[in-house]
Amino acid sequence: GERAHLVAVLCDCQDLDEGCDRLLTCRSLPPGMLERIADTVSDRFRIPWFTGAVKVNVSLIPPLVLLPVFLHVAALHFLLAFVILTSLPIVVLWYYYLTHRRKEQTLFFLSLGLFSLGYMYYVFLREVVPQGHVHHAQVALLTCGLVLMLVALSRAKRDPGYLPSCTSNDKSPCQGSTELLSRKVLGIANGLQGAAGPGVPSSRVVNGDTKGYSRTPAEGSAEAKEDWCPKCQVVQPARAGHCRLCGRCVRRLDHHCVWINSCVGEQNHQAFILVLSFFLLTAVYGIMLTLNTICRGQAIFLALFYCPGVYSDYSSALLFTCVWYCTIVTSGMGYILLIQLLNISYNVTEREARMALRDNTGRRLLGGLVVDTGQYNRGFLCNWGQFLSLGSPAPLRSAEDVV
Repeated sequence: GERAHLVAVLCDCQDLDEGCDRLLTCRSLPPGMLERIADTVSDRFRIPWFTGAVKVNVSLIPPLVLLPVFLHVAALHFLLAFVILTSLPIVVLWYYYLTHRRKEQTLFFLSLGLFSLGYMYYVFLREVVPQGHVHHAQVALLTCGLVLMLVALSRAKRDPGYLPSCTSNDKSPCQGSTELLSRKVLGIANGLQGAAGPGVPSSRVVNGDTKGYSRTPAEGSAEAKEDWCPKCQVVQPARAGHCRLCGRCVRRLDHHCVWINSCVGEQNHQAFILVLSFFLLTAVYGIMLTLNTICRGQAIFLALFYCPGVYSDYSSALLFTCVWYCTIVTSGMGYILLIQLLNISYNVTEREARMALRDNTGRRLLGGLVVDTGQYNRGFLCNWGQFLSLGSPAPLRSAEDVV
């Protein structure tokens, strides 16, 4: 049908016709028209295939087209390189703000990251290796780092620890959660929790775990409301949160990472740290090998800022531009990894840090790099021990221990 062809975007689209008429007559566009035109283009952007036209996500296309063009243009002159390499982070941050404000998922950042890795590796094999200054063992080591990072990325893309939602087909877990919440609310209303008097420890059951605490009936009612997710209709365990982009509740939710297009939670937080670590090590090693090739006899850090005659040859200029692009991306990923390591050391998640700053219940440490809530901090070694045990099955407890 006509929806299976990109040329159909120009036909039978009243918003596009009206938008062109307004632009030709110098009239302003009504609010929401550009969004509707973009939705129409993204819906009709399909490619022909044997089994029928396949819909293509439009957010995948810009990195594949614009990144090689920008890098090759930037290699023509150092002023062009300065303008392009300065504007690229600004454009990426603007697009992140736009998609974050609209609360929608996008494959742009994942496509940009993967294509940047593939294209940089291609340029390295085509321009650096033939010059003969890189040994086969170094190429193999760089390739192993890239493969390990992709394996860790595939692990991080799996289930981050989603809670079963009542909106899914499986209703059995949700019925138990609903009954549990009803018993808690009814028990508070009937004064059952306050029967023992204030200050006497009572118990709270969340997803099968019994936890002791001392609360007044009013505090218990507030706690029941906080643990209940009205969108997923489940009782959230401690440190779980609802992701508005994925529309699911995640155990020990840290944040939603746009670079992997997935949440970072209890099940994939370790793999996410491995992705950042392997990427950082591989990128730094590739930058060092490239700079040693195009700036012979100079220190690595000095060659990054001063490499005489690098723009006299187009191949060297392209490599130098790619090095600076990798340096900018690596610096950003290194900052993310630093924040993650500090948060793990203080046993706080990004979500908890934002909530603590919003409620003014946390304190900034290390120049504001980390926010210590003090709620789960048990010391450096204990915090890392707990992180390394994430995702492992909880030990079975006997009835005497529970009692």
